[in-house]
Amino acid sequence: MLEHGGRILDVAARYGIPPEGWLDLSTGINPFGWPVPPVPAECWQRLPEAEDGLMAAAREYYGAPRLLPVAGSQAAIQALPRLRPPGRVGLLAPTYAEHPHAWESAGHRVDALAGEAIDGAVDDLDVLLLANPNNPTGERFPRQRLEGWGARLAGRGGWLVVDEAFMDATPEHSLATLTGAPGLVVLRSLGKFFGLAGARVGFVLAWPELLGQLEARLGPWAVAGPARWAARQALADFSWQETARHHLADASARLAGLLARHGLEPAGGSALFQWVPTPQATFIQDHLARQGIWVRRFHEPAALRFGLPGEAADWRRLEAALGSLP
Repeated sequence: MLEHGGRILDVAARYGIPPEGWLDLSTGINPFGWPVPPVPAECWQRLPEAEDGLMAAAREYYGAPRLLPVAGSQAAIQALPRLRPPGRVGLLAPTYAEHPHAWESAGHRVDALAGEAIDGAVDDLDVLLLANPNNPTGERFPRQRLEGWGARLAGRGGWLVVDEAFMDATPEHSLATLTGAPGLVVLRSLGKFFGLAGARVGFVLAWPELLGQLEARLGPWAVAGPARWAARQALADFSWQETARHHLADASARLAGLLARHGLEPAGGSALFQWVPTPQATFIQDHLARQGIWVRRFHEPAALRFGLPGEAADWRRLEAALGSLP
């Protein structure tokens, strides 16, 4: 199992602080997620049904002609590499670790690329996979550039796979509306922006043949009935979405300023996290953890990713902990 954020029960045991005493900033999940109302009893008592309105709500929200609900984008990350023969796959480095792991496990050759090297490498790739914005660095790729890379790949039967797990706060930069033609795959998730990580709901936006192959591999009832019900309501709540986008933009800017004031200048980020390269990453993570604050640490390069605090008390707690750094 690869390392991920969260896992507060394990961290609590390691540091001897009860789980309820932690401020978890390690996941990049919206601390003020969509408020899930009581789930109707029939959602628990019946098998999920494809005609429940989720697909229509998702198509309207993403503006995508074709899509498939999956049990979080992780399900698609693991299955997609097995839907084409082994080839050469280019990925940004660093990026979400499950991507290279899945493609390598399926027998593909994975090339780690810096952002500025992608254009020169595209014509030698079978698949280009990018998170946009990138997780964990926040690096972004202009829509026009992505379209150009996608066209070059599709002309040779290749794929452009774009993981847009952190795109919901800036939907104007999404490629979702361009999906439907062979060669472009977009992954979306309700875990981050909507704060529904526990529901395990994501979508694959692609052309019909690929979606059919993926659905056959994943099997029936990939997403549980209660999760489908909650996802449908959240995707249709445009008022909440608009308010959340403004709130997250303000909170992210506030977090960047707070970190910079304490000598941790972010080098990138998104509406839901800030990325801080620092050779002191291990020390700072441990220092904050001893005060019940958990942030995500990365090794190559040494860096920390800070998610957003929620309540006013959480902001004060983080500021005090940063202020106690030697």
